[in-house]
Amino acid sequence: MGLEIVQIVIFLAAVLLAAKPLGSYMARVYEGRPCGLDRVGGPLERLIYRIGGINPTSEMSWQRYAISALAFGLAGFVLLYGLMRLQGLLPGNPEHMTAVAPDLAFNTATSFITNTNWQAYGGETTMSHLTQMAGLAVQNFLSAAAGLAVMAALVRGFARKTCATIGNFWVDVTRTTLYILMPLSIILALVLVSQGVAQTLGAFPRTALVEPTKDANGVAVDQQTIAVGPMASQEAIKELGTNGGGFFNANSAHPLENPTPLSNFLEMLAILLLPAAACHMFGKMVGDRRQGWALLAAMLVMYVGLFTLCWLSERGGTPQLAGAGADIRPSALQAGGNMEGKEVRFGIVSSALFATAATGTSCGAVNSMHDSYTPLGGLAPMWLMQLGEVVFGGVGSGLYGMLIFAIVTVFIAGLMVGRTPEYLGKKIEIFEMKMASLVVLVPVLVALIGTAIAVVTAAGRAGAANPGPHGFSEILYAYSSTANNNGSAFAGINANTVFYNVSTGLAMLMGRFLFKIPVLAIAGALAAKKSIPVSPGTLTTHGPLFVSLLVAVVLIVGALSFVPALALGPIVEHLMMIGR
Repeated sequence: MGLEIVQIVIFLAAVLLAAKPLGSYMARVYEGRPCGLDRVGGPLERLIYRIGGINPTSEMSWQRYAISALAFGLAGFVLLYGLMRLQGLLPGNPEHMTAVAPDLAFNTATSFITNTNWQAYGGETTMSHLTQMAGLAVQNFLSAAAGLAVMAALVRGFARKTCATIGNFWVDVTRTTLYILMPLSIILALVLVSQGVAQTLGAFPRTALVEPTKDANGVAVDQQTIAVGPMASQEAIKELGTNGGGFFNANSAHPLENPTPLSNFLEMLAILLLPAAACHMFGKMVGDRRQGWALLAAMLVMYVGLFTLCWLSERGGTPQLAGAGADIRPSALQAGGNMEGKEVRFGIVSSALFATAATGTSCGAVNSMHDSYTPLGGLAPMWLMQLGEVVFGGVGSGLYGMLIFAIVTVFIAGLMVGRTPEYLGKKIEIFEMKMASLVVLVPVLVALIGTAIAVVTAAGRAGAANPGPHGFSEILYAYSSTANNNGSAFAGINANTVFYNVSTGLAMLMGRFLFKIPVLAIAGALAAKKSIPVSPGTLTTHGPLFVSLLVAVVLIVGALSFVPALALGPIVEHLMMIGR
């Protein structure tokens, strides 16, 4: 266990050490100050403004900002849907992939424009190189940039005083892409190529089998087709943008997407990098770095707790394995515990770190199959999504989701002491609380209602690969993932049906845009307010007390909303497991 703890500490230390310099850099980008890449990116940035007819000095009200974000998402959907439907007629298709079915194309286009990246298909057998690059990888950049833009708008709402605008959506998306996402992705892609991640536009190579065999029809097979393509470039932005959509159906468990322990470490680091740095960026932009560190501390406390539950549950294995005489004790020769669904080259601790990093953010990438986890081991990543994707959350969405919980926390604290609640010098009033309630409740309602419909319909039940509580967990996980724009799956559900493609597609749309619009409304309302000076009765929002209150509010909302459903799935499955 000692080496495992060292690995955990090194990983979390790397995340925290990178958060400060990157957060400071991001603050410069969103404040329009020189960031060091202006000489390279400046001419391209100005060219984009000129082609798009954008006035970078013209700012927007929150209503215009929201309309721009919706229009941007709609345009991305139309282009990506059309590309998938026409891919059989387009170039960049050496394997002659046919057109994607209408319901699957709807689901996939919705998934990638919402930064969910739920995949009801096998990438290597469904999408051409052109679709992977010009469609999916491009949306990995743009959907992540849109989330970071909304985050920047909300932070400006706190930082500004009596102001009617919150920035310019088109400028924020452009600067995010040019100065944050692209440089980081280029660096990570090159490192991943050095580790063996493929990057090619060629056709799939064929190689002779060591031992020829026969297929299901009795036909002799003496060659294997190896799927390759532009993987490293997509893998980099897949993790950095907390997207999660992999080139392969096996995602980051595939050796050509994630071949070595170093590539695995870097991919996990990339998932948490921008969400953690955004907290420091927030503190810089509002003029009090302690505020950002308080939010990051709350995220870290919840992440460590749920990761520990996942790790120890998998490390302990199951009584059924032990009762059958299997040696499940960790040793120098074996990982021990529950290794089903996990890659031997990663082991239990790296699998649990990856699972909780991906589900705590809106990434959805996997390097192991969550369907094979123990009941409590699978509960941890599921609950991380159900908490609202705020631990650490997606790029942009994690910070603005946590800020919404902070608003709810100061409101509750204000009621407890009989004062008008305020946060960072801004009064929290009726309008802000109405919008915050929408942000908190919409993903919960979408997830639970979607699950309820699925379990009472034959089409919904047919998708679950297992009966009983585990099958219910598969369905609950699917709608928790799509409603919260995560995109990971239990890997035990057949989601490529008309029922699931349409229902999860609608869940992704509601989970993204019914979340974004109230956030922007809050940003506009806060920017228009005057700043209130600190008084003796003002709640300190950067100390341990506030961090504790914030963690309690996030956990209570998640617990009260989902514990009844979790009791029908992983909790009762755990009781059945230990009772046998």
